[in-house]
Amino acid sequence: MTDKNKILKQANDACKETLMGTLDMEFVDIGKDYITCKMPVNNRVHQPDGILHGGATLALAESVGSFASRFFINNPEVIVRGIELSANHLKSISKGDVYARASKIHLGRTTQLWEIKITDNENNLISLAKLTTIAIKKNKK
Repeated sequence: MTDKNKILKQANDACKETLMGTLDMEFVDIGKDYITCKMPVNNRVHQPDGILHGGATLALAESVGSFASRFFINNPEVIVRGIELSANHLKSISKGDVYARASKIHLGRTTQLWEIKITDNENNLISLAKLTTIAIKKNKK
């Protein structure tokens, strides 16, 4: 198993009993300055009229962006929290998969800024999100 596959497996295993597991999100790629997560578009993430719910899209964006911050900061003494998330939904989708690719804009010690492009199977841009995260020291117990 390559290091990349090992990292993806560990990330996916850690998310099984979370919102990410509930929505069947899966980390599928990692690179030098990005991480990609996939989510199926089906009735579990639809609005009542049968298209992808914007809230599910934002959950995907925050999940991949927050994980990217934790991964690239690589400091076990801090925890990462999202502090601002905004998005523009550009195209509707009712079936298939969406892919959220978090790319680093700024990776500071305290704050981080991520661009998250959500695309479909044909690489059409579905939504564009921006996530700001903060790294704070863990409480000593």
